[in-house]
Amino acid sequence: MSTEITETNPAPLSSFELAQRQAKALSASDLVPQQYKGNVANTLVALEIANRIGASPLMVMQNLHIIHGRPSWSSTFVIAAINGCGKFTALRFVGDLDKGIKAVATEKATGETVEGPAVTMAMANAEGWVSKAGSKWKTMPELMMRYRAAAFFGRLYAPEITMGMHSVEEVVDIQHEEPAGVAAINAKLINPTPE
Repeated sequence: MSTEITETNPAPLSSFELAQRQAKALSASDLVPQQYKGNVANTLVALEIANRIGASPLMVMQNLHIIHGRPSWSSTFVIAAINGCGKFTALRFVGDLDKGIKAVATEKATGETVEGPAVTMAMANAEGWVSKAGSKWKTMPELMMRYRAAAFFGRLYAPEITMGMHSVEEVVDIQHEEPAGVAAINAKLINPTPE
C-alpha cells in the first residue's frame, strides 16, 4: 500500500463565480456609492461594464449613476475616458455662449481634427432643458454646454466608451411624456372594463 499523497487541483472558479465574489467584496466596502453598497447585483453589473470598457471597477461605480431607472455616466467621466482612451488628443471646447460650443480633438491615428455637433442655448431652450425645474442651464449654461458637447462627441467618435449610455445631465433633461393614446391604452390594460 502506497502512502504517497496525490495532489488534486480543485476545479477553477468560473468567471461568473469569481465576478460574484468580487462583487460581494466590493459591495461591502464603505468606498462605493449607495446604489452599490450591499447590492451584489448592481455591483456585478458595474463589474461587467468595467470589464467591457477596460476601466477600474471602483471608477465605474463612482461615475455610473442610476437616474429614472437608467444607467448614465457623469460628464466628467465621459471627458476623462475620451482623454484617456489614447485615440485622441485631449478634448477641447471651442466656441462661446452666444454661438454655441462644440467638443474638438485630433484623431491620433490619422491626424484628422474631429468635432462634435455644436450645442447652443437655442437648442437647450428648444429641447426644454432650460425650463426644467432646478435646471443648471439657468445658472451654469457654459458648463452645461461643454458637458453636453462632450457627451455628443463621445457617442459619435468613441461609442465603445459610453456604451450607448447618456450622461447624467442628458438623462435628467429627458422629458418623460407618453405619446398620445398610450396612457389610455395602458389604463385599459390595467383596469379593463367588464363587457
